[in-house]
Amino acid sequence: MNQTRTFLLFALVAVAYFLFMAWQKDYAPRPPQNTVTATAAPSSDASVPGAIPGSTATAVASPAVGNVANAPAPAAAQLITVQTDVLKLGVDSRGGSLVHADLLAYPNAPRTHKNPNPPPTVLLSSDDAHYSVAQNGLVSSSDVAPADQPNHLALFHSDKTSYVLADGQNELKVDLVWQDAAGLKVTKTYTFKRGSYVIGVSQRIDNGAATPWQGNAYQQLLRVEPPKASNWLANYSNPEQRSFQGAAWFTGEKFEKLPFKDFAEPKDQLNAQIKGGWAAMLRLYFVTAWIPPAGQTEHYLTDTINPDSAHPRFLIRTVGPAISVAPGQTATSESRLYVGPNRQGTMDAIAPGLDLTIDYGMFKIIAVPMHWVLSQFHAITKNWGVAIILLVLLIKGLSWKLTAIQYRSSARMRKLQPRVQALKERYGDDKQKMQTAMMELYKKEKVNPMGGCLPVLITMPVFYGLYFVLEYSLELHHSPFLWIPDLSAPDPWYILPIIYAVVMLGTQVLNPVAAGMDPTQAKMMKVMPLLFTVMFAFFPAGLCLYYAVNGIVGLGQQWWITHHIDREEVVKPKAA
Repeated sequence: MNQTRTFLLFALVAVAYFLFMAWQKDYAPRPPQNTVTATAAPSSDASVPGAIPGSTATAVASPAVGNVANAPAPAAAQLITVQTDVLKLGVDSRGGSLVHADLLAYPNAPRTHKNPNPPPTVLLSSDDAHYSVAQNGLVSSSDVAPADQPNHLALFHSDKTSYVLADGQNELKVDLVWQDAAGLKVTKTYTFKRGSYVIGVSQRIDNGAATPWQGNAYQQLLRVEPPKASNWLANYSNPEQRSFQGAAWFTGEKFEKLPFKDFAEPKDQLNAQIKGGWAAMLRLYFVTAWIPPAGQTEHYLTDTINPDSAHPRFLIRTVGPAISVAPGQTATSESRLYVGPNRQGTMDAIAPGLDLTIDYGMFKIIAVPMHWVLSQFHAITKNWGVAIILLVLLIKGLSWKLTAIQYRSSARMRKLQPRVQALKERYGDDKQKMQTAMMELYKKEKVNPMGGCLPVLITMPVFYGLYFVLEYSLELHHSPFLWIPDLSAPDPWYILPIIYAVVMLGTQVLNPVAAGMDPTQAKMMKVMPLLFTVMFAFFPAGLCLYYAVNGIVGLGQQWWITHHIDREEVVKPKAA
């Protein structure tokens, strides 16, 4: 297999893979929505599913979180604002739900001269088109109307409507209180710590009633699918649209995920008892996750709310074990909520398996160590673009001898092309004799036509592994380099794709189309620079930088080897 055929194979595989990813995201058929539609309540966050199936009879028994969608919504809810050094949150007093979250350290656009202070990334929102909220509450196991329970629609009271973590203060607590006429009191406390995206959540039950209270605590995340652009090209060029969107959970041993398009599939829905797990909604670079106590077994489920509406809401919920509180006694349910960035190497310290939310897929075995090496170079250079260039030089250095074999094979094959052409003219259309004669020629000249295959077999996994590192690693998000404001987004001036096209043209000059190549392949080789320019125009600029520098170094190596072999051919006749 000569260099041109190898390069063509690599290009076609790459193009097919990324086109398939884009098609799968936008046009793959979706299963019909069979989920039961909950009745919408007057308030914006009152849509919840009905009772959890299997409340008493199945192996995954779970209490019913009643159909509170039919409950009247309290009219006097307030929005409570909470600001720490890293978060700015909106807490709805109706249920104490987190309905808004700004990540103050992560702007939603690159910083430029024209836009030096872009607004922060919004991770939670009550807006219908971008709906994403975190809810929790308590549900009674007795025959109590949903409107009279301390669920996520109950009206809580707070002493203040604004809380700020002051300078020098390391912890901030926000209390919300609910109480019924019988004397049952619930105090929901959110605990925020400086520099942390982990929010402590406790629900203290004080039973001042004359009868025991029995029920369960639950936590849930609701989210809509992010809106798509009006055309396929805009969606393909948007990394967030190409990335996974949906729910994920950890079973204590295994990481699993469910894309929004599969929520209605009964075989894919989650309905299980899990110990030591967590439930999350994933988004490119960021994650929201409810984390129950590590040793506690909870019932996990997924559901679709109002599937036939313009903005169906996708739910993942955990329900804790039964709680019984005698008259005059208290009990507390604890959990944690993570609302923040998906930073590799830090998530497992928060909860086991949480690091898996940075999902590199089947190329994880390559992507993870590559990310580590890239991080070490960044620690030295303080610039991700320079770190990528150093990564190129490291990989080229390690594979120098291997690629040299490829280039020597290519150069020697190039020298044999006149003789191959002569064989073609001699044998005409007799392909069998032609192939036999070519193999004899290669054997006589000690040329291995397969010499260029092995380096490509190594290069392709590196290509895909690096693609996922540069596309899914938060550290490169909005990281600038020279004229590029964001290495995780396409090059705004298309300079790197053009540089790579020029490198490809230079490669073709050193490796002209082989004699005997199929005419269709020959034409494809001529248009490959244009094809790669268009394809790389929508790739992350960091990936284009890697391959532009890699191509320049490789072209230099190939020129040197080709020039060296040409000199050998000149010296040998003189010596003879």
